[in-house]
Amino acid sequence: MITRFDIIKSLVRTEKGTSYLEPYGKYLFWVAKYANKLQIKKAVEQIYKVKVKKINTQICPGKLKKVRYQYGKTPDWKRATVTLVEGQKIETT
Repeated sequence: MITRFDIIKSLVRTEKGTSYLEPYGKYLFWVAKYANKLQIKKAVEQIYKVKVKKINTQICPGKLKKVRYQYGKTPDWKRATVTLVEGQKIETT
């Protein structure tokens, strides 16, 4: 059975995620590749006890890396930009 913690893997804590998006009530999450927008919305609302207004998802392709004499590839991952209802906030401490 899929739980809400299987869908939401972590909150992305990068410069873009914190300084550019948080003042506008938007947060970046690393989510499972199979998760759709409705599953992500329910999971965020249950975990953080907030109301979600909108969700945008993006599949980020993996990068090519050189390991010794061979090339490898990091896995693809999916991120979700979650916009909260005005006045809502996620504590990121």
